[in-house]
Amino acid sequence: MASPAPKLKVIRSSRSQAARAAEPAADNLTQRIADSITTAIVERRLMPGTKLAEQKIADVFKVSRTLVRQALMQLSRDHLITLEPARGARVAEPGIEEAKQVFEARNMLEAAMIRRAATELSDAQIAELRAHLKAESEAVQRTDVSGRTRLLADFHVVIARMLGNEVLAGMLGDLVSRCSLIALMYQSAHSAEHSASEHVAIVDALARRDARAAVKLMEAHLHNVERNLRLDPRTPDLGAVLLPAGR
Repeated sequence: MASPAPKLKVIRSSRSQAARAAEPAADNLTQRIADSITTAIVERRLMPGTKLAEQKIADVFKVSRTLVRQALMQLSRDHLITLEPARGARVAEPGIEEAKQVFEARNMLEAAMIRRAATELSDAQIAELRAHLKAESEAVQRTDVSGRTRLLADFHVVIARMLGNEVLAGMLGDLVSRCSLIALMYQSAHSAEHSASEHVAIVDALARRDARAAVKLMEAHLHNVERNLRLDPRTPDLGAVLLPAGR
């Protein structure tokens, strides 16, 4: 009687095991790079059109250019940077029509979000929002430009997370970051003080469980931010531009 064939034993190389173990670490590094660039854009430390040199970023984070390239591709998908064959990576420069569409999308999402928040947020969560508002106010008072910019943007994402909707929070996070770029491009005149006070009014409406007022206040807030952007450029008078008065 023939003896049974021996079972095949798959031997995985230590190299492949190490590669698998390294994958989460690589993913974390890629996300860290993407998050750092996004934060720099939101806090207005990276201006539209700024060149993002792969090697320079790799040197800063002490990583390979491959990881940097992955982070840049992720940011390109989020429309925060542009990737062009000859020019490389640059911070995006959103056009006027794109800016209008971003605000339209925010209006649609945030009206529905704030309506839910008025009926679903707990008293403890309202208290957390009050603490966030206090941090906003303190950052405004001490003229902490990067801090207040981040806090004012995070306000909207915080509410989405409180509703337990990470998909919505992610979408809003992307849109808010794009709005920060738009504000840089089109010189928003809507001050941080105005945004902070409008946030206070929104939270007051949430505390009263007044969904209708909360929606109106959120819509007015986003409208005010958009209205103060220069999204309606006028055709310049070439004579006035090229030959200023007195010449």
